[in-house]
Amino acid sequence: MRLLLTFTGFHDPFTLGLVGDDEQPGPILSLLSAASFDGVILFSTPNTAKNTVLTETELRSRYPNLDVEIRDLQLEDPTDYVSILRGLRTHLRGILERTSGQEFFVSVASGTPQMHACWVLLAASGEIPARIVHVRPPRFVTRDQPMVSEVDLTKPDFPLVRSNVCRVESVDSPALDVAEVIRGLGIVGDHPSMQKALETAAALAPSDCSILILGETGTGKELLASFIHQMSGRSLKPFVPLNCAAIPTELVESLLFGHRKGAFTGAISDQVGKFVHADGGTLFLDEVGDLPLAAQAKLLRVLQDGIVEPLGEKQAREVDVRIVAATNVDLGKAIQARQFREDLYYRLTAGQVRLPALRERRTDIPKIALHVLDDLNRRLKRPKRLSAKALLRLQDHSWPGNIRDLENVVERSVLLSRQEVLDDDDLRIEDTAASAPSGRLPDPHDGFSLQEYLDQVRGHLFNRALEIAGNNQSEAAKLLGVSAQAVSKFMQSN
Repeated sequence: MRLLLTFTGFHDPFTLGLVGDDEQPGPILSLLSAASFDGVILFSTPNTAKNTVLTETELRSRYPNLDVEIRDLQLEDPTDYVSILRGLRTHLRGILERTSGQEFFVSVASGTPQMHACWVLLAASGEIPARIVHVRPPRFVTRDQPMVSEVDLTKPDFPLVRSNVCRVESVDSPALDVAEVIRGLGIVGDHPSMQKALETAAALAPSDCSILILGETGTGKELLASFIHQMSGRSLKPFVPLNCAAIPTELVESLLFGHRKGAFTGAISDQVGKFVHADGGTLFLDEVGDLPLAAQAKLLRVLQDGIVEPLGEKQAREVDVRIVAATNVDLGKAIQARQFREDLYYRLTAGQVRLPALRERRTDIPKIALHVLDDLNRRLKRPKRLSAKALLRLQDHSWPGNIRDLENVVERSVLLSRQEVLDDDDLRIEDTAASAPSGRLPDPHDGFSLQEYLDQVRGHLFNRALEIAGNNQSEAAKLLGVSAQAVSKFMQSN
């Protein structure tokens, strides 16, 4: 017999989602949908009495064979540890006495943080022989079902047991939960192109080969590099990111390899280079194509023999560093222009991963937008939501700046809007040259529609002409080189 003990909270049995007025299952219903129990005891407080009754009704309706019981705790303050512990102990004595052969679980998904802490104390002390369970909603764990995790505090090393997650074994590190790493880093999306990139990265991660990540600006190259580091056998060692494009040319070698005091004008003290900082771990070189040729030559030597020579230092130092590099430029063209070393290119591309542009994974756009919104809501006094129309508008946009661009638009729109539910007109999407044919044209992709794109450009030009002409249809028609009837027809259809 598996018996679940849980407080009810304000998000039970249902909670408003991030889209319009849609309701989603709360923590208790989510947990029951992903894990099997024979009985549930709902601990209710005066503030959650209504939620408890509604949760009981919903549980009995969904699970007719489930034994559901309500226990009332008359708590005046749901954050008072002493009162919570006293109330729980009063009920637990009776529960433990009348049950034998029960397997107990306590949920830390509903209730206050103080209630969660009391559950942990009771389980860790052995007062109740129970495992701690927690549930995460499906929208942020890259799967259709919630993720349930369990912790058995009665064991000396507190091993973590996961259900319904993929695990990867590494020679130098314990089994890793791929989904847990993805969730922890905030990587969102299940489009096949993104899944392919993650699968390739996970396959390459356990080796020590250098990896080159290709992708446009804002696609999340540093995040993928962090994923590779976490999935490697080096995850307990440093992950050191460095943007090569942001380093002054005269300081590149010093920053990468270090220097001794007096090695050059301005070197007033010794400096340890990034390679030494990353020893044993991973060095992420973003925009590696911007490295000067002299630095490229020294980088090649480090990749070949693992030897670093700080400026002004006679004695070299051996380092063990895994290189993950990234670029948004065509290194093939840079090699032809003699701006990038061909031998370094082949050293860096032992493994290669391409990150898709956001316009190539449009089905992920609503998920990413809601993930950003959820993060924002944690800092807002009044949570905001997005309408279905708003999500459609986000999905239809070309996003020349990719994920970073989308994050900025969602944050700007939420902070500047007074509406609790943002509609498509509330989105602060700035029109840029990239939206028009004179700017960056989109790459054809699965689901791309030429007609839809041309209609979007046409609408942009008509609206822009009307704006310039102060909504004077005749003047707008002159600017566009079309008839006034065409402008009138456009306005009637919109």
